[in-house]
Amino acid sequence: MSDDILLSVRDLTKQFPTRNGLVKAVDGVSFDVRRGRIVGLVGESGSGKTTVGRCVLRLVEPSSGQVRFDGADVLALSDRDLRTWRRRAQIIFQDPYSSLNPRLRVEDIVGEALDTHGLSQGPARRARIGELLARVGLDPEHGRRFPHEFSGGQRQRIGIARALAVEPDFIVADEPVSALDVSVQAQVLNLIQDLQQAFGLTMLFIAHDLSVVEYLCDDVVVMYLGRVMERGPSRQVYGNPRHPYTRALLSAAPVPDPRAARNRIVLQGDIPSPLDPPSGCVFRTRCPVAVDACAHAAPALDHVGGDQHVACIRHADPAVAGAAGARPS
Repeated sequence: MSDDILLSVRDLTKQFPTRNGLVKAVDGVSFDVRRGRIVGLVGESGSGKTTVGRCVLRLVEPSSGQVRFDGADVLALSDRDLRTWRRRAQIIFQDPYSSLNPRLRVEDIVGEALDTHGLSQGPARRARIGELLARVGLDPEHGRRFPHEFSGGQRQRIGIARALAVEPDFIVADEPVSALDVSVQAQVLNLIQDLQQAFGLTMLFIAHDLSVVEYLCDDVVVMYLGRVMERGPSRQVYGNPRHPYTRALLSAAPVPDPRAARNRIVLQGDIPSPLDPPSGCVFRTRCPVAVDACAHAAPALDHVGGDQHVACIRHADPAVAGAAGARPS
């Protein structure tokens, strides 16, 4: 593994048992996260992106595959080693309401990880908590309050402070702005960007909004029904999307100039149930350019230039690429 790669995920799968058998929520997902970069994991609800994030942190145990962090095999860590490792890897949860214990004061929510890892006590602990609250834009005196006394945006700032408490190297941000008002989202995104740059954090940023990912992320991984459809540097993927699903998502995303011409690609129907996924390419039942061959085999992630990869048998078809075009800038 290259020295600049902090997290490497290979052939990750996660199956959940149901009354009708096993459901593959994640099916052979592979990607890398380089040090000091933010990778956006994007897709519709039900694509498996949150499950990937939780498998990476072993909040959910993967069914198979490999997760290596700074060269170490995360899936082979003992309970004791896993506890130590989690000081280096933290999570920001999606829901700022349910993710904070309503019975604890903010100072105890933020300080919980400090206590777990024995990092500071007494006056040093109070000073550290005050410093963290100030760093995320809150008054240090707010540490004596309870979560219900704060707005959604303020609660998410508390969650961010909690994740930063142990000075992690890596953070999974699981749709951290999707539950917030639009007016607050930009503030929290700017905070995350400032913190990432200030501390040199490496992040896996999970989202369903491609405009958010474009603003924040260096690289992007597009998922659909548990599989990776496309991945690569954000500039390449947004400038020249090669998968029909990526193009459809981008065509629906807002652009800064309302006068910019774009062809809206409307996907028919809903994402299929993972209980009964389509054969071959899982996107074929909604794909506007699918052909009969798409039903017979799941396409591999092909290298299409630079660090961009796409899983589509028609990615090289000039007629398909020309008809869809790139997103206007």
